[in-house]
Amino acid sequence: MTELEKYYNKFCEDKRLTRRHGQVEFITSMKYIHECLGDDKSKKILDVGAGTGRYSVSLAEEGYDVTAVELVKYNLGILKSKGSNVKAYQGNAMKLSRFEDNSFDVTLVFGPMYHLISFKDKVKALKEAKRVTKPGGNILVAYCMNEYCMLTYAFKQNNAAQCMKAGKIDKDYHCVCSDEDLYDYVRIEDIDRFNEAAGLERLKIIAADGAADYIRPVLNAMDEETFRIFVDYHLSTCERKDLLGASAHTVDILKV
Repeated sequence: MTELEKYYNKFCEDKRLTRRHGQVEFITSMKYIHECLGDDKSKKILDVGAGTGRYSVSLAEEGYDVTAVELVKYNLGILKSKGSNVKAYQGNAMKLSRFEDNSFDVTLVFGPMYHLISFKDKVKALKEAKRVTKPGGNILVAYCMNEYCMLTYAFKQNNAAQCMKAGKIDKDYHCVCSDEDLYDYVRIEDIDRFNEAAGLERLKIIAADGAADYIRPVLNAMDEETFRIFVDYHLSTCERKDLLGASAHTVDILKV
């Protein structure tokens, strides 16, 4: 069993996007997924790194033809247990050989880039997503952002000095991740390089959750009206370039 599998066997992925900070991410991502889908319910969706199916199942329930690929057997089992119409398979984002070229209208890559560490592997995953997506279709790719890691793990949790001594943070305060790490953290300029190498064009990039992950206790204490206003605030600001890098997660929206 890999370290990633051990991690997800303990981590409750199924509940992450139902908590308030996760709801912000889910609501935001779904808004932009629907923008890409338009009103055409015949469009086919591939969810790569589908986890326990939070997006796959929701989209299938709306009537879309959804196919899901998940690496971790435990997560895949939970997805399949939900009894949806999602066609779910175990697979790797870097090798989608099960699927023919130009098979899907929208491809979601919402988990793999968190865990693929090397530049080469990230580009390989993007190229596979590009291959299976129809010309004119869209790929939505989620990333964990560098400054979120710095502000939370390095400073809030008081690990900065230790990480710098271990070479896990460079002189420019960029996280240095290696194969033994579970997560990788990037900046916008890193994402730009991945896209260039994969030959993909960006339509827009958004802050998926903005400040939500930083203020979990505050969100949890909000009454429903204030939380609704916060979500509206976030949706009105999530495309602002001055806020993108500080978000815990971004979603890069690409055109094939």
